[in-house]
Amino acid sequence: MNYVAPGWLPGGNLQTIWPALFARRAFGPHPGYLRERWNTPDGDFIDVDRLAAPAREDTLLVLFHGLEGTSRSHYAEAFADYARERGWAYAVPHFRGCSGEINLAPRAYHSGDYEEIGWVLGRLRAGHRGLIVAVGVSLGGNALLRWAEEAGAEAARTAAAVAAVCSPVDLAAGGWAIGRGFNRQVYTRMFLRTMKPKALQKLAQHPGLFDREALLAARDLYEFDNVFTAPLHGFRDTEDYWARASAKPQLARIRIPALVVNARNDPFVPAWSLPRGHEVGSHVTLWQPAHGGHVGFPQGPLPGHVRGMPDAVGGWLAEHRA
Repeated sequence: MNYVAPGWLPGGNLQTIWPALFARRAFGPHPGYLRERWNTPDGDFIDVDRLAAPAREDTLLVLFHGLEGTSRSHYAEAFADYARERGWAYAVPHFRGCSGEINLAPRAYHSGDYEEIGWVLGRLRAGHRGLIVAVGVSLGGNALLRWAEEAGAEAARTAAAVAAVCSPVDLAAGGWAIGRGFNRQVYTRMFLRTMKPKALQKLAQHPGLFDREALLAARDLYEFDNVFTAPLHGFRDTEDYWARASAKPQLARIRIPALVVNARNDPFVPAWSLPRGHEVGSHVTLWQPAHGGHVGFPQGPLPGHVRGMPDAVGGWLAEHRA
């Protein structure tokens, strides 16, 4: 990916914040979705939004969103616009609790949720006759890579190719980065502003599920994960969760075409933590441009647009579908 940031938007933080708030997402009509509710095997539900525009080709693009994301996130709408323009079907499965309604089970979602990814892709596979390609953004990308790692050669039965965009494939490094300085004051507070109320709703559903006072006292994602995410999803503590859920140590296990995109100035993902070529195996392609921020990659004159990254990633997926 030969990305060059516009001169009017320097630095990783501006390249992260501006695109999410102000940049143009679509070149065509604003994406319209049709929502489906799926019942899960454990008595819960997830909501899946499908692009309402008719598909002209048999390819289905599936997007797994990031932490606290939705089908209305700037990157999700940009990929929807790419799919519409290309004539592909497009679906955004929401992780539990992210579609606007709290889920029912005593669990939420996490960065290594490969079993949920596998169940979603399996159901999409059963209902779609053509090719499936998938992209995961940030948290969703790490979880998607973990699915490909666990599935190995069997992944090809479900998806032709996958891509992870700005994913913290080393969760400990990402947790360290987001817990410091400006990141702690801005991004950590932003995430906790929605994550804590959702956790408290979960506690109201399932009294005694975790320590309420410890959750209210959490001031960063490490502490939140220690109280909520890790124990609710079968991990001993934050260290155990971050170690077992990280995709980076097992990238060489992937047996389908996989693209891993990370800007080297991403404020959430330190450049020193990114995988190198000898660590990933022959099925994995690394794109690590110098600029782009976290799921930003803005282009063009003010106010800019965010279609460049979906165009590049979508084009790579299109080339690797066979």
